[in-house]
Amino acid sequence: MQNRYGRLASWIYHLDKPIGHSFGDLEYYQQRLMGCDGPILEPAVGNGRIFIPLLELGLAVEGFDASQDMLEYCRQECLNRRLPISLTCQTFEQFSYDHRFAAIIMPAGSFQLITDTATAMTVLKRFWNHLQPGGRLILDVDPIQGIIEEGSSARSWEVAGSDLLTLTCHRAKIDYIKQTTLSHLHYQHWRDGNLQGAELDLFHLRWWGVDELAFALREAGFVDVVVSGNYQYGRQPCQDDHIISFEASRPN
Repeated sequence: MQNRYGRLASWIYHLDKPIGHSFGDLEYYQQRLMGCDGPILEPAVGNGRIFIPLLELGLAVEGFDASQDMLEYCRQECLNRRLPISLTCQTFEQFSYDHRFAAIIMPAGSFQLITDTATAMTVLKRFWNHLQPGGRLILDVDPIQGIIEEGSSARSWEVAGSDLLTLTCHRAKIDYIKQTTLSHLHYQHWRDGNLQGAELDLFHLRWWGVDELAFALREAGFVDVVVSGNYQYGRQPCQDDHIISFEASRPN
C-alpha cells in the first residue's frame, strides 16, 4: 500500500513535526483564514500540526485522514488541550460531509500524495462540491526541483531512554512521463540494539507545473486562481522558491 503512514511512520512524523511546527505555512494559513466565519476542512490532517493551532485561534476546523494512527495523535493532542474534536477516517477519493465549508486547506504538499492525474481532477471537483458558494481552496505544492532532486537520507530520534527510531529514505524511481517519484521509506524501532519493529512505505509523490495546476483548478470549476511563492500572497513564484501556494474560489 502506498503512502500508508502506519504506526512507526506516524510516531516519527509526530516527533519530527510536532503541533505548531511551521515551515512558514502555519503563519500563512492563519493569515489567509483570518476572519473566516464558516467551517474549515483540512484533508490529510495528520497529527494536527496545523489543525490544532487553527482550533486554538477559535476557527471551526474539521479534518480527515486515511491513517488511524495519525488521527490518534491528533485526537490525543486535542484532548490534552480540551479542544473540540471533529475528525474522521476518510480518503481523498471517498470523503463526504452533509454540509459545505467556507474553506478547504491542504498545507505541506499533501495534494501531491494523489499521484494519478484523473483521480486528482476528481478530488478537485469533490473539493468544489464541498465548498460553499464563494468558499476557498488553499493548497501548497513543492516545486519540481524540490521533488526530483531529493536523494537518499538517514535520520534518527532517541526516545524513552534506550529506544531509537530510524528513518532511511531511498529514491527508487522517477517517472518523467507520469510526473511521479517513488521513494522507499524504511522505518525502524530499536531498543538496546535490537530491532523491535519495522515498516516499509512505498512513498509516491506527483509534481505539478504551475500553469498545469492553475489550469486544473479552473477545469474543476474554480475561479480567481492566485498563485504565490514562498508564502507571500500574490507574489508570482520564482526559480528559487521552496513552496508554491494556490488559492481559488468556488463562484458565488
